[in-house]
Amino acid sequence: MAKFTYRMQNILDIKIKLENQAKIAYATASRQLAEEQEKLREILMRRAGYERKSKELVNGTLEIRECKRAIDVMKSLQRAQMMKVHAAEKTLEMARIELNRVMVERKTHEKLRERAFEEFKQEIAQAESKEIDELVSYNYHEG
Repeated sequence: MAKFTYRMQNILDIKIKLENQAKIAYATASRQLAEEQEKLREILMRRAGYERKSKELVNGTLEIRECKRAIDVMKSLQRAQMMKVHAAEKTLEMARIELNRVMVERKTHEKLRERAFEEFKQEIAQAESKEIDELVSYNYHEG
């Protein structure tokens, strides 16, 4: 029996590799977003602690100033971290879009391969049918 060879198999293999790479990039972006969100959560907790301490420190002007300075530092760290989280979210979204695009391309090539295989099976069936017809015709004329 004839062997089916898909003439664009190398392209399909490349599409599968690209999809795997896009999945890895998406996972990396997702992990980066989680790390940035965790850093932001820690900053928010530290800021809340400083604010709590500031409220407790009604006595001592020096400690209050120091605490307010720490709160201001935490506010600026929070803003910076929120920007990093936003950037990580954008990166994750871009990775998701790329992953979807690559998956669509791979699926398209798999469909093309399936159609080519169906055509191959039809050609084989037609060839077998022709052989059978020729054999029957030969046997009929011999007899």
